[in-house]
Amino acid sequence: MPRPSSRISGIVPSGKDGWEVHFAAWTRREAGEDIIVLSVGDHDFDTPAQTIEACVTAVRASNHHYTPLPGLPRLRNAMAATSTLCTGVATNPDQVIATPGGQAALYAAVQAVLDQGDHAIVVAPYYATYPNTFSAAGADFTVVETPAEDGFQPRAADIRAALRPNTRAILINTPNNPTGAVYSRERLEELAQICREHDLWLLSDEVYWTLGGGEHISPRSLPGMAERTLVINSMSKSHGMTGWRMGWLTGPEEMISLLINLNLVTTYGLPAFISLACAEALENGYGVKEIAERYAARRSVVLDAMRGMNNVTVRGSEGGMYVMLDISAVEPDDEKFAWALLDKEKVGVMPGSSFGQAAAGHIRVSLCQPEAILLEAALRLRRFASTYRREAA
Repeated sequence: MPRPSSRISGIVPSGKDGWEVHFAAWTRREAGEDIIVLSVGDHDFDTPAQTIEACVTAVRASNHHYTPLPGLPRLRNAMAATSTLCTGVATNPDQVIATPGGQAALYAAVQAVLDQGDHAIVVAPYYATYPNTFSAAGADFTVVETPAEDGFQPRAADIRAALRPNTRAILINTPNNPTGAVYSRERLEELAQICREHDLWLLSDEVYWTLGGGEHISPRSLPGMAERTLVINSMSKSHGMTGWRMGWLTGPEEMISLLINLNLVTTYGLPAFISLACAEALENGYGVKEIAERYAARRSVVLDAMRGMNNVTVRGSEGGMYVMLDISAVEPDDEKFAWALLDKEKVGVMPGSSFGQAAAGHIRVSLCQPEAILLEAALRLRRFASTYRREAA
């Protein structure tokens, strides 16, 4: 075939994205094995019934036609109101644009602020798609690790050391996937100071904002940051709607206006019936409180079950849908540990190094299973960790 573009062939240069353990666990479970899959962040429960009914009603009401490029007015109104709650900054509909999922919002943000050859800083551990989203824009980036012993909190000195003359943006995620860390106000203020000093954009992934286990602090609310922050949001986690593919980006009106042109050549709008169902879910908060309470309870159960486990230390794990465990004292190679745990105890987890070197020596455990299954997985993990060295020898 003719040569593909370097843009598309360079998105995942190695051809490996760290999900091999998850796919193996999923495949073996589908084949009938007693595998507990804790390697993916997809809810084990259905979208709230009220949201489903809203979608059915919208379909039957002939909402099958094209929609405005930035999103239906009702949807943007609902997203703006939710962004006001999320970020603590009064937001109007012209400051938000609807996208097909949070990943599309991230892609739009990166395309909006970086030209080919520009430089960005990615704070790690990071969600697995981050580096390749920058690659898709032809941008360079530096990964700045956050120390596990510091609760995976970003350090301003390390970020300053990574700055270059052509640095245009910093990307963060709080509450964090994979670590569950919730960045403190002090650390966010230090990041904001760097952005103001060097005239940088801050890309803030806040899709887990309802699952933080406490007060959510958006850097958009800090002095001088509303005009230089783009907030990535999604309905996947907060409203139990992973497969509905609805997200949005919040930012200055001038930038959002320009991003409508990106939708022109990418999405060309979103499905009307899904948009209306999402608007109703946002307006009424369908499932938000219940989902947050469910994950808080699961996190508490898992952390209690992990306490006292020999040579295994909890890191971060304050919010989100995951618990991060430092298993380096048992096995420094987290991928080797994850494969062995799958083979010996039939529990699938994500190797921490899939999310950057800061998480090397860790495993990410998803909370997307009922409490009884999580307790069984904790029992298997405890047994495995206590016997690993003897078995390995």
